[in-house]
Amino acid sequence: MKLKFIILSLLINITVFAQDHLFNVEELAINEWIDGTLLTPKENSKSVLGIIIAGSGPTNRDGNQNFLKNNSLKKLAEGLSSQGVATFRYDKRIVKQIRKGKVDKDMMFDDFVTDAISVIDYFKGKNNFSKIYVIGHSQGSLVGMLAAIDRADGFISLAGAGQSIDAVILEQIEKTAPMYTEDSKKTFAILKLNKTTKNYPPALASLFEITIQPFMSNWMQHDPQKIIKELNMPILLINGTKDLQVSVEEVNLLHKASSNAELIIIENMNHIFFTIQGDDLENSKSYNEAFRQINPSVIEAIISFIN
Repeated sequence: MKLKFIILSLLINITVFAQDHLFNVEELAINEWIDGTLLTPKENSKSVLGIIIAGSGPTNRDGNQNFLKNNSLKKLAEGLSSQGVATFRYDKRIVKQIRKGKVDKDMMFDDFVTDAISVIDYFKGKNNFSKIYVIGHSQGSLVGMLAAIDRADGFISLAGAGQSIDAVILEQIEKTAPMYTEDSKKTFAILKLNKTTKNYPPALASLFEITIQPFMSNWMQHDPQKIIKELNMPILLINGTKDLQVSVEEVNLLHKASSNAELIIIENMNHIFFTIQGDDLENSKSYNEAFRQINPSVIEAIISFIN
């Protein structure tokens, strides 16, 4: 067992060493709140840049949160840059705010869009890349979609929802806690009007707690199926059949809404790009299993699309 562990460690170190020789690594501060990592291929001085935007929660540039470490976005970035595509991935603003102990209680969904636009504009101003593609994961798909309009050369959605967030949540409530469906609909109707309410099911306080209602209200104003129609650029939609958070039905809605979108469904890939052969328990546990490798098909699909 010890010998196997040593061999595995050597193989991992060799892989990392080989990747480091394929791209340069640079830490960048875009503005006060946005820091990230730029990977540039050593043999392609004027490559395409993929800007990777993370999903919901206090997610950092590598795809991790405080108690969930899988390095999914780091592996995605390194996989792309190892094959000639430059990547920039960044911490969401709330990550730095938590680190500094200065969390903005008035933070809105649109602040994430502003941050993504700042990143795009930063690199467009540098003019170091032949094209800029926005790669949005989960919530970052909607953020990236909004930011990419009239700015990017292409857009890639990874596990992005096809409905507004209230519709997505209502579907989940109907499946898991149907007794709260009607009350939740009433709550969302109030939020849709940019108002707040204390009249919501106590069991769903994590969703409807009054301090987060303005953020939720702002988020639910955006309909992905309408926004994707505004993207006059190549579009790639990717989803996995083992995604517990965003179903294939969601990405199909996006595909139907866009006349110029390419759709790729990857068998047995979950929400964070890992291959899952087993059940939902294995799937859930994988969110904190950084030893896993991402499904190579997601890298292949993006490289093929960009090239």
